Amino acid sequence: MRKNTSGPRFKALLEAANITTTGFAKFWGTEAQNVHNWYTRGVPAYRMEEVARLLSVNSQWLKTGEGPKEAPHLYTAGDTLDAQAIQGVYTVLETNDIELPLYKEAPTAPGSDKTHVIKDPEQTIRLPRSHLEALEIRHTDAICTHMIGNSMAEKIEDGSTLAIDRGLTQVVDGEIYAIEHDGMLRIKYLHRMPGNALRLRSHNSAEYPDEIFRAAQIEEQRIHVLGWVFWWSTLGKRRPVVPFL
Repeated sequence: MRKNTSGPRFKALLEAANITTTGFAKFWGTEAQNVHNWYTRGVPAYRMEEVARLLSVNSQWLKTGEGPKEAPHLYTAGDTLDAQAIQGVYTVLETNDIELPLYKEAPTAPGSDKTHVIKDPEQTIRLPRSHLEALEIRHTDAICTHMIGNSMAEKIEDGSTLAIDRGLTQVVDGEIYAIEHDGMLRIKYLHRMPGNALRLRSHNSAEYPDEIFRAAQIEEQRIHVLGWVFWWSTLGKRRPVVPFL
């Protein structure tokens, strides 16, 4: 396995983009000291893909310095993105439609029981441009995913398509967010608690009781807010029977 030597390259990328340690930490939703530690220890492996995507470079190059620096398939249509704005690649299809990237939970390696949240290169979701503009969501901040499980039923059914605003990661009590929890994709109501703790609440609270994580547990269990869930689609459970036929 190649050694993670990403620290100096990560620091150089921030400096080239005129992004301060404090600014990146605030954008990332963590402490400045954590980001500063990456300069010497390297970007954590479980953050490598996302940090590389945010900074528009190839994750393998960021990790080892080998291979092409440029990120594969990273392009935009109709907009110029900067290092702090790159949160999702989109394509303008028509005046009223935007194609958004789809993210999914996937094994970190074939046969592994550990997972992480990654972009599916083969799938995209189309949404009306007006949906995003009405909520003042940047097109580059919007991504999609699928609901997994019944923890949010009857609100959001298993298999529903969700749209997430990655520009809003600050927790507003009672809003629905997508989070990555030790590589698992979860959709929950979030509530702030004293001491920087966090409460995760399911709509299906009868089967899924509240979970409370202290600040230390949030760091240890790699709980990261991906963004605010602003739209979802739910397929009807059954086709209605037309009477008198």
